[in-house]
Amino acid sequence: MRKAFGVLLVFLLQTQVQAADKIRIGMPADAGHFTLSLAQKRGFLREEGFEAEIITITGPVANVALASGDIDYYTGFGSAMRAMLQGQLPTRIVACFRPVAHFVLLSRPELKTVKDLKGKTIGAAPGSAPDLVARLIIKHFGMDPDKDLKFIASPGGETALMRMSQGQIDAQVMPVPWDYRSRKLGLTILARAEDLFSYPISGLIAHNRKIKERPDEIRRAIRAGIKANRYMRSNRDGTIEVLMSTYRLDKETATALYGSLVKGFNDDGNLPEDGLRRLIEDTKSVTKVDREVALSEVADLSVLREVQRELGIKVK
Repeated sequence: MRKAFGVLLVFLLQTQVQAADKIRIGMPADAGHFTLSLAQKRGFLREEGFEAEIITITGPVANVALASGDIDYYTGFGSAMRAMLQGQLPTRIVACFRPVAHFVLLSRPELKTVKDLKGKTIGAAPGSAPDLVARLIIKHFGMDPDKDLKFIASPGGETALMRMSQGQIDAQVMPVPWDYRSRKLGLTILARAEDLFSYPISGLIAHNRKIKERPDEIRRAIRAGIKANRYMRSNRDGTIEVLMSTYRLDKETATALYGSLVKGFNDDGNLPEDGLRRLIEDTKSVTKVDREVALSEVADLSVLREVQRELGIKVK
């Protein structure tokens, strides 16, 4: 009897493994897209019946991979939004896990406020997310980014910090945790984008055929993301541990990153309409699209709404 039970147990376990849906999720390299990495490493994707592979991939390559079916989902909104507006990619945003930008405006130490940047130079890669966010920050503080400052091409990372320290540029917008590194160099943090406006950058993008043919798969992927974001907010130490392993950080840097990053992730998967419209308008300016763009051209939240009802989430 015990032997028969053991055989049955092995069979059931094997069946469960075989039943797991294999999916491939593409995401950019930076920590603003951390949700589904956390969902994988803390078992939330497995709980939802997935055997998931996380692939670090750039936006343009992800667009091709989404179109061909080589990946099932992508988390970054920027490049996909450009392709959607240009009619090159039949995909939609189906959930948002980070409704605010994870960027900070850094400057030379003698500059103390955003308005001190008038007449100064700001580094950015033209048309990039940091460039667009920098312009929004400047506008938020009542200045015209095209008239009151000079934008010049500049890479990010250590090069940008070095150029500021040496006086080659006055400021630059960079993702966290560069705010942590900049403080050690005595640079000034003039503003954090997430404190000023919504600007969705990360979530879940799926091909239209996936939305039509596999809504239950999307539903489970969204649930895994919401679980991960809730874990992130409630389990500091566990999240820091995953940040360390995912981005190869020491504990001090990972702890600083957690502090800079965590409040920008939501706990409901919701996509803010004002932020989405802001992203659409920015993308239109970059792609030279001059027509009106309906929200339904870039987002389909029907499956998200089902998940939110299941979880008792009230949508504002």
